[in-house]
Amino acid sequence: MQVILLERVAKLGQMGDVVDVKSGFARNYLLPQRKALTASKANIAQFEAQKAQLEANNLETKKEADALAARLGGQQFIVIRSASDGGNLYGSVTTRDAAMVATEEGFTIDRKQVLIRQPIKTLGLHEVEVHLHPEVMVTIELNVARSPEEAELQASGKSIQELAAEEEAAADFEIAELFEDIGAATSEDEDLAEAVEEDSEEAKEE
Repeated sequence: MQVILLERVAKLGQMGDVVDVKSGFARNYLLPQRKALTASKANIAQFEAQKAQLEANNLETKKEADALAARLGGQQFIVIRSASDGGNLYGSVTTRDAAMVATEEGFTIDRKQVLIRQPIKTLGLHEVEVHLHPEVMVTIELNVARSPEEAELQASGKSIQELAAEEEAAADFEIAELFEDIGAATSEDEDLAEAVEEDSEEAKEE
């Protein structure tokens, strides 16, 4: 099926290009999203008549997208989720979640603009793409943690596995110290008992 593109579409072409696409892709995505028109003579003529206005509109929206990209690119957003001790989430972080936390921080984006290439199912830092315009894309980072405190530690560069290992090491150290204290106390009790016994024997001899 041939369509004429009304804006740049990745891997297809630029505004005004007539391209061949699968019918399902055109009917389910390109046409409903107004990214293209069927390449009939009437639609091509309509595009040529409106081309200057479409290009002007595209330039204006691109400027707006560039301004937002300058503020949004590289930002990190915290997403609080329940997870196992091993760091596996009970569920996953979605494009809706990403759009929501960014919007809460003052960046108005839609979930349809967010692209998560690999499902987010673990705690940690995850990069996510935000397509603000057909020609403008930025990357943000989602800091997925069980608490704000954990998110702060992850932001400093520590993974949940490292944090768990540190906690385990600290617990082992406390246990070791406890046993040392018990051992020292037992040793002192034995020394005291021996001293008492010696004093008793000396008293008997006298």
